[in-house]
Amino acid sequence: MPEEKRDFYEVLGVSKTAGDDELKKAYRKIAKECHPDLNPDNPAAEKRFKQANEAYEILSDPEKKARYDQYGHAGVDPSYGAGAHGAGGFGGFGDIDLGSIWESFFGSGFGGGGQRGPRKGENLRATLVLSFEEAAFGTEKEIFVSRVERCDACGGKGAANSADVETCRECNGTGQVRTATRTVMGMFTSTGPCPNCRGSGKIIKNPCPECKGAGIVRRRVGISVKIPAGIDDRQTVSLRGQGSAGANGGPPGDVMVTVSVRPHPLFTRDGTSVHMEIPITFVQAALGAEIEVPTLDGRVKYSIPEGTQPGTVFRIKGKGIVHLSSKNRGDQYVHVNVEVPKGLNKRQREILQEFAAATDDRNNPKHKTFFDKFK
Repeated sequence: MPEEKRDFYEVLGVSKTAGDDELKKAYRKIAKECHPDLNPDNPAAEKRFKQANEAYEILSDPEKKARYDQYGHAGVDPSYGAGAHGAGGFGGFGDIDLGSIWESFFGSGFGGGGQRGPRKGENLRATLVLSFEEAAFGTEKEIFVSRVERCDACGGKGAANSADVETCRECNGTGQVRTATRTVMGMFTSTGPCPNCRGSGKIIKNPCPECKGAGIVRRRVGISVKIPAGIDDRQTVSLRGQGSAGANGGPPGDVMVTVSVRPHPLFTRDGTSVHMEIPITFVQAALGAEIEVPTLDGRVKYSIPEGTQPGTVFRIKGKGIVHLSSKNRGDQYVHVNVEVPKGLNKRQREILQEFAAATDDRNNPKHKTFFDKFK
């Protein structure tokens, strides 16, 4: 008896009112935890990964989601439950062709010959970890994915020689068979994949030893990924046509590469802006100074004006991140942190005391204004 399918919302751990962002976040979390590349020889993780893939594929498509919400698994997979319950669950009188019913509800892609038409290959997902600088300036990396490819040995035919492939006599090459069942309520007719050829319409007498007659093989391959300058954490690069091979002449799927950017010890990012804190001494803040400021392009000299206050922010134009669409570059913002000296020796204390004695309200106007408020 086939295994009962889990509810797609339960698989992703979301409610039925979940929006696109919540669905995507839930899927990414499961995909990251259970990806086969990160969990080799772990059937449970692979199973959960496949369930999440299937659930997200349905729920992220508004049309498929609507069908699933109304009809459950049967709305997106007409073969679901057919083997266990038969066609009689729909009820009715006389001769009923369930294949026609499915087609009238959901179109010819369900249950009938549409299954043998060209189908796009599976989309694959991968995560790529980048440094802060690689995301800022762009880079080229290689990722490895496990994808389905056409068998080179037989050219996708499933047999080494064309003579070893013949038309299925059970379905006459259609890949579909019609089954009639007589009940007390009438004759029920259902259409489903041919059990003799498994819906392919062909019988392979001498299967290809490489692919065992499937016409496809799964391989782990390396793919070069060009990362554009300015990409941000959790953004995705789409590699068109790099996914699994399509069926029946359909196009291959895509590879969706999601970027994960490692934090930087000095810089933080806000859009195309780069922020950093830089410490300066009490004397540099009071007298002004020329300091060296680290940037993504290397160190640059910057003049701190006399009387710089703690928390002051300076802008260095054009030292930020490239904008993905316009290629214009953002700015760098330098947040000043004035360090108060500790562990003063006797002479240093005397100098500061002399400085304090010589200081009046003109040197510290905010100090005077603050205490004037209490008068």
